[in-house]
Amino acid sequence: MEDGAIHGKEVTDDIPCHEDDDPPTLSSHALAALQEFLLEQEENTRPEDRHDDEGNDEVALVTEDWRLSQFWYDRQTAETVAREVLTLVSGSARGSTVACIACPTLYAYLKKLDPDAAAKLLEYDKRFEQYGSDFVYYNYNNPDGLPPELKHSFQVIVADPPYLSQECLEKVAEAMSFLAESQTCRFLLLTGEVQKDQAAQLLGMRPCVFRPKHSSKLGNEFRLFTNYNPGMRLGGWELEK
Repeated sequence: MEDGAIHGKEVTDDIPCHEDDDPPTLSSHALAALQEFLLEQEENTRPEDRHDDEGNDEVALVTEDWRLSQFWYDRQTAETVAREVLTLVSGSARGSTVACIACPTLYAYLKKLDPDAAAKLLEYDKRFEQYGSDFVYYNYNNPDGLPPELKHSFQVIVADPPYLSQECLEKVAEAMSFLAESQTCRFLLLTGEVQKDQAAQLLGMRPCVFRPKHSSKLGNEFRLFTNYNPGMRLGGWELEK
């Protein structure tokens, strides 16, 4: 779950100043600490590749904002799902279009694995405007607010609803139906195990054996659902009990 719909408001207070007051100054130690903090924050917002402790290439994203229910996938999950998406679009006679709903980690790894992948990121967090025309502002509470030109435009849609509620999944499912090019559109859904019945009812989806994981430990069991049989990929569909 990577997005949210929490609205904030910036509040500023006018504080009277006296001309004879000396401006506040920082000690050399405090100034150095402040500069180090600002540099770290700047690096956290750069979408450049970095190397982890094992020498593997990772994609750097902006810092998670838990107030927006943002939890980034770990590298293995992001790469696994991204490769599945690229497999789905590779057999298309023309350039397939992919919608990533509230899953910026996936979008970033898609573009890392295939810079020419035709993908859009539908996100509430406007920090991702750094992706230019690939960014589409999306508030799950307002599925009717999507740009009309995106209607029935995508052949593969991956969604990660920000909240584990029936209402949230219903609204995300509404957006997916709006975006889907046709009834043969491939849907992938990353959400909690508790949404299993709703995913089946709303979107005809079943859980795969592959289990998605996040960089931060979450208390809820997460699953990957699809509306198509992935065969041997993603471990296949989980056998019904």
